[in-house]
Amino acid sequence: MDGENVRPISQAPPALPAPGTLLVDTSRADRVGEFRGVAGPYWSLRPVGGGAEWEVEPRHVRPAVLMEQLRARTARLNARSRGEVL
Repeated sequence: MDGENVRPISQAPPALPAPGTLLVDTSRADRVGEFRGVAGPYWSLRPVGGGAEWEVEPRHVRPAVLMEQLRARTARLNARSRGEVL
């Protein structure tokens, strides 16, 4: 059996990010959200422009790359200029 293709049965959970860190939820079409905290076995994320938080399993989360961060922050600034968010 080739050791390179064997995946451990249990993996350590990812490190807990700082509040406000932009993350991508891969289970929801790569939706970007701000890390808000932990709710049981789930992580709570909030849309960058405000709105309802959602929960996601940590295994479905990855850090947002620079382009995703810029896109999310630009969308928030545009919404703010239209008066949609504070």
